[in-house]
Amino acid sequence: MKTFYIETFGCQMNAHDSEKVIGTLVSDGYKQVEQPEEADLILYNTCSIRDKAEQKVFHRLQQFKKEHGRGKVFGVLGCVAQQEGEKIFERAPHVSLVAGSASYSKLSQMLVQLEAGNRRVTGLSLDTEEAFETPFARRDNPHRAYITIIEGCDKSCAYCVVPFTRGPERSRTSESVLREARELAQMGYVEIQLLGQNVNSYRDPSPAGWDFARLLRAMGEVDGIRRVRFTTSHPRDFVKEIVDAIDENPVLCNHVHLPVQSGSSKVLERMQRLYTRDDYLRRIDWIKNSRRNISMTTDIIVGFPGETEAEFEETLSLLDRVEYDSLFSFKYSRRPNTPALALEDQIPEEEKGRRLTTLVEKQRAIQIRRNSALVGTVEEGFVEGYNHATSQWIGRTTQNRTLNFIHTDHAGPQDGTTLVGTYWNVRVTRAGPNSLAGEALN
Repeated sequence: MKTFYIETFGCQMNAHDSEKVIGTLVSDGYKQVEQPEEADLILYNTCSIRDKAEQKVFHRLQQFKKEHGRGKVFGVLGCVAQQEGEKIFERAPHVSLVAGSASYSKLSQMLVQLEAGNRRVTGLSLDTEEAFETPFARRDNPHRAYITIIEGCDKSCAYCVVPFTRGPERSRTSESVLREARELAQMGYVEIQLLGQNVNSYRDPSPAGWDFARLLRAMGEVDGIRRVRFTTSHPRDFVKEIVDAIDENPVLCNHVHLPVQSGSSKVLERMQRLYTRDDYLRRIDWIKNSRRNISMTTDIIVGFPGETEAEFEETLSLLDRVEYDSLFSFKYSRRPNTPALALEDQIPEEEKGRRLTTLVEKQRAIQIRRNSALVGTVEEGFVEGYNHATSQWIGRTTQNRTLNFIHTDHAGPQDGTTLVGTYWNVRVTRAGPNSLAGEALN
């Protein structure tokens, strides 16, 4: 049997793309293996949002040069593949397949070409209306599933490669999304996460014409689904109806990830983000004024070209104003084909590092304070695993907080039982910056 190994870099979109690739390969007679040394076909599903992730992929490829790669076929998939195209063949001549995510629907045909001995197979067209749908997705988690509802991006943020690597926005029909959700529920899945580069830009291409808020409401009504999440939202397309939908139905998780990138309107304008600080804070007020306690997370870039100390201070003040429950923070990274490459006044790496450290330290203090306020409360945790080092079950709350807990009747997998995939009410007894800890209520 033909064997393959796949390694995934990047976001949930990439992780779900890999599930689709794995399912397609298995349906075509391949067997997945755990180590690249065991594989006939080695695939790297890549991310190009940050230069570091891109370099990691090429480092992996270099490890298999010469004798270590003899008899193996290598493929680069995803965003780096779309971004670099056939230049990858020049940089890594032992690569035989270069395919972007928009071409995965043709993966079986590309595999036939590889098996025929073709040494350079490409799938780089973005001219498709398909948001890659396949009946072959191989989901390893039997309880939680991803559903891609929209692919690509029509925004033109100055720092971002996604419009070049994922193509224009293409939404699936609401009927196909709901059909997949119902099928997953019948298979025993209890949690679904809706995915898109700009998930709330969703526009149903069918005559129904639903927007994202309408689709979200319908997802909350699917029998058997206990939690529905979504990521990632763009502030420009985030409407109050989304908050209203979350308020109305506890199946819709009370967590919103709303990337701000900067707290300065001037920086946001240079970033071409299409909203101001005040526009963003108006959306935050919708969330803060909701009936349910909706947790908020975000993305922030420090050191964007021309960012002054005063503009960085505006970002720090935004943290005080919003009090995010967590954030992903990055130093600005120059990416090919992006408008920001032409901007002058690049910030020195050392200064970007200082700003990042300052931001992270401030946010850590906020998270400690916010998590500590939950000590004594009862939170529902969906169990995702077990930590043998701490003898605790690992759960996640509807607000997307990690909740580690002990259970007096189920000390761990060693007693022959598992709590993975079940829900437990947990009294919170301790809190740290990144997680809660407690005891299950019997």
